[in-house]
Amino acid sequence: MQREHGSEWRSRVGAMLVVLQLGLMAALAALAAPAFIGGNAGAGAWFLALAGAALGSWAVSANRPGNFNIRPTPREGGRLVQEGPYRWIRHPMYSAVIVLGAAAAWATLGWQAWLALAALAAVLAGKAALEERWMLAVHPGYRAYRARTKRFVPGIW
Repeated sequence: MQREHGSEWRSRVGAMLVVLQLGLMAALAALAAPAFIGGNAGAGAWFLALAGAALGSWAVSANRPGNFNIRPTPREGGRLVQEGPYRWIRHPMYSAVIVLGAAAAWATLGWQAWLALAALAAVLAGKAALEERWMLAVHPGYRAYRARTKRFVPGIW
């Protein structure tokens, strides 16, 4: 019974964090779209957008199909990926989303976008913390992996 309750709680919290994440991503995209489409986004915003897309693509290519989950709950039978960008950072997909959000905020230069980016980073940090707690319970090698990598930025954070 306790295990079922814990699983239900994880599912609800995970779903809530995903809804917040997607909502903030949509808000940032809506705020930045006019600048990117209208050709008013600066070179820095374009650089960040390309860097975020490249990092996200690299992370997806390092993972096998069906291994990752948009929710912070590890997939049953999933494997611990330590190749590609995962060699240096534990959450390269989250890092890519934050970089893309920074590109959106830079393109708009509006306080609303910077606020949305801060909220998105907070949601992803919370999501990563929960995911790591649950990964420790599922993957015996996760503790050593966590000790030698950073959460979002190699060598820093």
